Amino acid sequence: MDIRFEQAGLRYGPQIALQPLTLTLSERRIGIIGLNGSGKSSFARMINGLAKPTTGRVIVGGLDTIADAKAVLGKVGFIFQSPQNQIILPVVRDDIAFGLKNRGLAKPAVEAAVEAVLERLGARHLADRRAHELSGGELQLAALCAVLVTGPDILILDEPTNQLDLRNRGRVETMIGDLPEKVIVISHDLALINNFDRVLVFDQGRLVADGAPGDSIARYREIAR
Repeated sequence: MDIRFEQAGLRYGPQIALQPLTLTLSERRIGIIGLNGSGKSSFARMINGLAKPTTGRVIVGGLDTIADAKAVLGKVGFIFQSPQNQIILPVVRDDIAFGLKNRGLAKPAVEAAVEAVLERLGARHLADRRAHELSGGELQLAALCAVLVTGPDILILDEPTNQLDLRNRGRVETMIGDLPEKVIVISHDLALINNFDRVLVFDQGRLVADGAPGDSIARYREIAR
């Protein structure tokens, strides 16, 4: 599923968050890097409509993020930097089921879908745990289950290895590699995106590099000096 930015930019009043840009994202694994405040998060949030372009437009799988906002939200899942903030219900199983219940699915269908996603991600051991008892890696896994159970075509992860120990970081890296969905990762963890198909670099609201991981990471290191 392609993502198209057509002279899409974003500003908040007089402040420019992202200069207008035109590009198409068709790769399966895409990394987004840049210093804090560079525009990378604004770019990612424009993909699922959390941020609306103030110039141009963003098209996701043929859908406009403004005109077709609800449909876009169904196609693009977003896991925030602090996944505990998007886990609504105290028990993991109930939280995973929440989005499906809101869509009006019958109880047997909800239960079957929850079991399927728990099995798919090897997370059955978390099903009856309480969210506040989970480690950082377990929270990432629970949040991922809650997003994937709704069937998005695209998954955006914001700093998925932030504050994880080495073991849980490795688990998250493996999990990302195994997902069949298109995955877009915002990260300061350069090793995580080193084998991705494409990496974008943002600086001061502009896209300054776009290409193979090695080239883009080298450009980012120059900016970060």
